[in-house]
Formats: sequence, structure tokens, C-alpha cells
Amino acid sequence: MLTRFLWLALLACTSLNAASLPPPATVDRLARDPNWIALGHYEYKQLRGWRSYVDDHRFFLAQDGRYQPAAELTATLQALYAPASLGDRHAQCVFPARTRWLRTALHLTDLPTVECPAFERWYGDIAAHSAVLVFPAAYLNSPSSMFGHTLLRIDQAETQADNTALLSYAINFGAYVEGSDNSMLYAWKGLAGGYPGLFSLVPYQQKLAEYRSLENRDLWEYQLDLTPEETGRLVEHVWELQQIRFDYFFFDENCSYRLLELLQVARPSLRLTEQFPITAIPTDTVKAVKAAGLVRRIDYRPSRERELLARAAPLSADEQAIAEQVASVGNGEAPAFTALPQDRQALVLDTAYRLDRYRATGQARDSKRSQRSFALLQAINRNPPPALTLERPGLPEDGHPSRTWELGLGTRDDRAFAEYGLRMAYHDLNDNAYGFPLGAQIEIGGLKVRQYEGGEWQLQQLNLATIRSLSPRNALLKPWSWQVTGGLERVPGKHGDAVLVSHLNGGAGGTWQLTPQLLGFALGTARVEHNNDFAGFVAPALGFDSGLLWRNSLGNLRLEASGDYFTNGEARRQLSLTQQWELSPTLGLRVGAQRDFSHLAGPTNEVMLEVKWYHY
Repeated sequence: MLTRFLWLALLACTSLNAASLPPPATVDRLARDPNWIALGHYEYKQLRGWRSYVDDHRFFLAQDGRYQPAAELTATLQALYAPASLGDRHAQCVFPARTRWLRTALHLTDLPTVECPAFERWYGDIAAHSAVLVFPAAYLNSPSSMFGHTLLRIDQAETQADNTALLSYAINFGAYVEGSDNSMLYAWKGLAGGYPGLFSLVPYQQKLAEYRSLENRDLWEYQLDLTPEETGRLVEHVWELQQIRFDYFFFDENCSYRLLELLQVARPSLRLTEQFPITAIPTDTVKAVKAAGLVRRIDYRPSRERELLARAAPLSADEQAIAEQVASVGNGEAPAFTALPQDRQALVLDTAYRLDRYRATGQARDSKRSQRSFALLQAINRNPPPALTLERPGLPEDGHPSRTWELGLGTRDDRAFAEYGLRMAYHDLNDNAYGFPLGAQIEIGGLKVRQYEGGEWQLQQLNLATIRSLSPRNALLKPWSWQVTGGLERVPGKHGDAVLVSHLNGGAGGTWQLTPQLLGFALGTARVEHNNDFAGFVAPALGFDSGLLWRNSLGNLRLEASGDYFTNGEARRQLSLTQQWELSPTLGLRVGAQRDFSHLAGPTNEVMLEVKWYHY
């Protein structure tokens, strides 16, 4: 592929065109046309000028094409008139979307007729007719997907009528990782732009298996209002981007941002990317697509885990235990099972089969497991259960926006204060849970500053990241709950002062569903802290974090107790109660009370009333 781009670069620098170029004024006008800007992924900044997001010299025919849209357009026009004998290496074959638009915009009727068998075969196999934006929901156990993900599905003309979406192709943009970086390194490189980003075109069935089964994520499919011509233009441009590298950043130049650029290639009148100058959280980009009037219909594909739990929900604890036993042996010969009525046996068998398939996810094929699954299917066929019905959860894009401004008034012992805060992204345990799983928390880039009476200002908190996954355990599934947080925060110090410390804290444990709207959790924790009140540079501690999370008619209530016991003798404990009232999807009122205990200082009490405004 590099060879053909070098050929094109050579051709673009020579006088190969059979016709004269358009006047400079026409070239300048076309170079600023939204179609050309979208095809080149250009962006204009007041101080910097033009720059393309494409970070790969092979994409440009002009030497300064990344920074000069007019120069790239001129070079492309020259290359389009190259001899037809170049075949698949010809600019018309390498850049079909550019060719189509320039041919129409300039009424180019004298271009050489070029055969492009490689492109025609590729494009014909896809048979693009319509597009679907797919949103796999957030998956906390994957650093690259903890905010969710977006991809595009390209359907053929008969896909909707024949229900053959599994035969479609998916366009995905993601970080290209060489080797096997661990999760922490992957997250750091993703934040710092340490990976290149690439577009890929893969069978949709493959991506569906990856997200819905391997990662147990719900999928939302948004049928887009693109015409067949617009969809074809988008796919043509994907051909132009094969193996072309972009910079990749988790928070802005990510999967969702790149797909918005593709939609602007399909329909250049859209103004999607300009809505995301700082961050591009997937749910926010879905909202933008929906607000642009591009969504015709929304379909929902529940994960295997959600289907399993829904099927097991009507079963008693004893019946769930029987289902677990049946899943392990692959037959229903146990006396406890045969004693059940026929209708209950049907539910137990179906639960056992789903549990067996869930456990097989990501495992190598095993002949004994296959035989067990086949035996369960035969039993289900003899005694089929009723159809499984699932209540569709709230639409993820209808949840609160990702950025939050905070204003609070409170007292710490006898000192009044005002607190001002900003959180870049995106959800905590007390926030409005509509569209979010209860017990999930992802916060990135949080800043809190206090102004005490008398005019004293203090940095209260600088939160780099806080992630909590409180997934409830039950008779069938037993996930671990975990949390990790790091940054700067104030803790009780000597002489009654609150001292600013840097820390890294993590923990693991269990969560239990006490009622449909009530979670109880208990985790063991470990902490490393740099504190100027301590003799050592860093001090380690072991501790606990436990509490209740209740989804009530007003919002979310959290009662939490935590403690850290340092090796230097310091013991620190905290008890807090927080309730949020959901005034609207973008406005919340939160009241909190907190009591801190420390060996270095006496007990302190804090109460605060806080307004939270969610927006993007």
C-alpha cells in the first residue's frame, strides 16, 4: 500500500493532467467547501490555521497537504488525470470519494477511464444501502470501553426486511495496540495519545459476539436516516482510510469523534464534530446524532448476562440452586429437579442452559461442555419455556450529560464555606441513575475549591480518576466488586487543620442486591498516601469501605462507612450520608452529612447543600 501512495505523490508533483487546472479562486472556494473539509478531516483554528486530523503522510498527495486544503485539492486534481494504465494505483481507485465529489463539483467529463477491480470487488461485497449507529453500553472492566463505545453497521438493501443484520459489516475505529500492554499502561497511553488509531471493516457478527457475549454488554442500534447515496459515499471514504493512522485519545479523538467525521462525509451539511471541542464521550455523541434528526428507529439487544438474570428472576432461591446444579451436569435427573412441576422445570432448564453458555464465554471449545449443552437443548425442546420478555432499560443518551458544574454551601464544624466544583466526566453513585447501571461510578478530572468565611481559599480536591464497580452477587453469578481512585484530597491533620495529600486507593469485595432498589456492599481497601504530617515520604494503609445504596423516589441515597489504618499508627475513619434530589435530567440538589475521626485530630463534622448542573 505504501508503494501506491508513493506513486501518487510522484504523479501529483508532475504535470500529468491533460487539462488545465481551474482558476485559483475556484480552487480556494472548493478547498473550503464542507465536502472537501470532511474528506480531508480538516479543522481550522484561529491561531494555528488549517490542520488535518489524519496523522499519516500516505493520505496526502501534496507535501503540505495536511495543512493546506487547497494544495491537496490541486494535487488530487493532477493525479486524477494520470494515465489509466496505473490501474488500482490510480488516484481514482485510491480516492473514490474524492473523485466522485470533484467530478461533480467541477463537471469533469474528460477524466481518463480507469478500471479499479480491487475497489469494485470490495465495494460490491459490502453492497452499502443504509447505516446503523451501534452503541455498546459501558463496560467498567475494560479501560477503553468504560464510557461505552460506538461503531457503524452498514446494511444491504434487504437487511431490514430479511432480518439479516448478522451478515452486515461494521466500521470500527480503535487504538492499534502492538504487544500485550496491561490495563494500567493501556489506560495511560490512551490518555496521552500513545497509540495510533485505525479504521477497520469487520463482519458485524464478530463485533456483536465481542460486545454482547464476551463483554456482556447491552447493545443499542440507531437506524440512521442516510440515503443509499450518502451511505455509499461514507463507505467509499472508508476505503480511502484503510491502514491510515490517526492520533488516538480516549477523551476527544476517539471512536465516537471519528465516526462523527464519517457522518459528515456522508452528509456534509451536518455540524457534529464542532460540538465537541474538548471531550467526546460516546453517550454525548449519540445525543448529538439524535438531535441532528438522523435517527429513524432504535433497537435494543440485551447482553447474555441480562437475559440470564431475566430468565432466572421468577425462580426461587432453591430453584436457582437446582438450575446451577443442572447446568453443571447437563441433565435433569436430580430428584430435586424431577419433583418440580412441568412449568417450573421448563424455566429451570432454560436458566441452566443460559448459565452454561454464559460460563463458556471466552473459553476454548470443550467436547464435554458441548455434549452437556446439546442435552440441555434437547430437554428444552421437549418442554419449552414461555418466551423471554425483557423490560427495555432507559436509553443511554437520555441520561444526564457528562460534564458537571457544582456549587455548594456548608459548614465544617463552626466554619462556613462555599464550594465550587467542575467534573469533566461523568457519573457517580448519587447521580441520576436513568440510563446508567446502579452501582457504577466513573469520574475523571474533578476539581473542587473552597472559600471559607474570611476569604480563605483552599484546593479541596483534585480527582484524577475514580472508578467503582458494585455489581451484585447472586446464586448464579458472583462478580467481584472493586474500586480505584487517585489524586489530591484534604484529610484531617494536626492542630485541627485539613491537610492536602496525594493518594492512590483501591479495593475489592462484594455487593449484594438486598431489594430491587437497594444494594449493600463491603470491600477491603489498600491506600498509599503522601502526607506532610507523616515522617515518611509515603505511608501505606489497609482499611475497609462498606455501605448501602438506595434508589428511592427522590433520587439516590448513599450511606457509607470507611476506614484506613496506617502502618505508622494513624487511624482514620469516615461516616457519610448523601441524598440527591433529581430536579431534572440536567439539575440535581444534593445534601450530605459527614463525620471524620482521626488520631491526629479530633472528630470533625461537615454538612453541605450542593447544586449540580449537568451539561455538555
